[in-house]
Amino acid sequence: MKENKLNVKTTFLLSFGFFASTIAWSVYNAYVPQILEGFIASTTLIGLIMTIDNIFGVIFQPMFGALSDKTRTRFGRRLPYVFIGLPICAVAFVLVPYMNTLWSLMLILIIFTFVMSAWRTPVVSLMPDLTPGPLRSQANGIVNLMGGVGAVFAFLVGGILFNIWLQKTGNGFPMPFIMSAVMMMLALAVLALFVREPKHAYEPEPVVEKKPKTTVKLSKDEKKSLLLILFGIFFWFTGYNAIETFFTLYATNTLGMTAGDASITLSIFSLTFLAFAIPAGFIGAKIGRRRAILIGLTGLTLLFIPMIFIADVLMTRIILFAGGFFWAFVNINSLPMVVRLSGDAKIGTYIGYYYFFSFSSQIISPILFGFIRDMVGHYKVLFLYACIAFALAIVCLFFVRHGEEEPEKTTVTQVLDGLDD
Repeated sequence: MKENKLNVKTTFLLSFGFFASTIAWSVYNAYVPQILEGFIASTTLIGLIMTIDNIFGVIFQPMFGALSDKTRTRFGRRLPYVFIGLPICAVAFVLVPYMNTLWSLMLILIIFTFVMSAWRTPVVSLMPDLTPGPLRSQANGIVNLMGGVGAVFAFLVGGILFNIWLQKTGNGFPMPFIMSAVMMMLALAVLALFVREPKHAYEPEPVVEKKPKTTVKLSKDEKKSLLLILFGIFFWFTGYNAIETFFTLYATNTLGMTAGDASITLSIFSLTFLAFAIPAGFIGAKIGRRRAILIGLTGLTLLFIPMIFIADVLMTRIILFAGGFFWAFVNINSLPMVVRLSGDAKIGTYIGYYYFFSFSSQIISPILFGFIRDMVGHYKVLFLYACIAFALAIVCLFFVRHGEEEPEKTTVTQVLDGLDD
């Protein structure tokens, strides 16, 4: 691939892996807390259970990311993890709403979350593997566009199916999980048929004589910036995960919605994120990724402040509509900043660092917010909690000085030219 041209077709096809991951986690976070509430009264305990996937993410995603860096098979180095893990997750997902005891539900959730942690980092690593550094924000925009499509399917279509099945059978939970499993398998078919990894991913690493290591080490300032970026990721996912995990409970308890209507409301956020995913990548490349992230975090904080004082369905939907645009600034431009500091040989490893910090926050956040909610007795503090987390992330990003590409004259025309490749 030419350094100044994004292969849109290839990026679009490989993004089906992120689509499958996003649709699974969106349904998981929207409905599993509701299912758990049928077995457990304590919000803190529900939050603790909802951190299992994040604990596995912290432990296993960096491990499998680094392992995929060294893997060489006839299927490539990333895709074998997807080919094995994704079907197992789809089957487990279908079983979740049919478990009628807490121990059987926990068993299925543990299997699902462990296997998801085995293939998520490898599938995300496909994008930087196949994309030149200066174009990764734009490529990440396309990947997250497909992630947004997955979230819309999960929240909007899943919410509609939930309501229909609830009226027919009295139990709406099975349909969103079945729908998601089908879409995950369709995404796997696209990856298997159309995505090919770089040539070196299939060939054994050459045996060379041992020489002094020549790997480029980060300078002191670069290490400082990397840590600040990672802690920024930690804080903004602390806020975002609390909203994603507890919004259905907030909406049903505070706004009087059904779980299906709450899921549909969350789809508004995903729709605007989807619409702005690609522009956010171009804007980040133009004005700088750090500046774009700071704009996004500031916008989210200012938007969510009124939610601390107002519990209104229409206002909630308007704010979520605007929030999706600002979240795109943050989410699209953060991963490329981390990968920029990795070098091509350690892409999977550094994406593992990204997930280590994001999932660490998602271990702490559900438990911490669950404890706070149990203490105050209501969910109205949800958006105050998120605003504080976003403010801490702003402080971290303010001092970052590395993670940008060298200035490039990358235009929309150059990206569209990639459609011809």
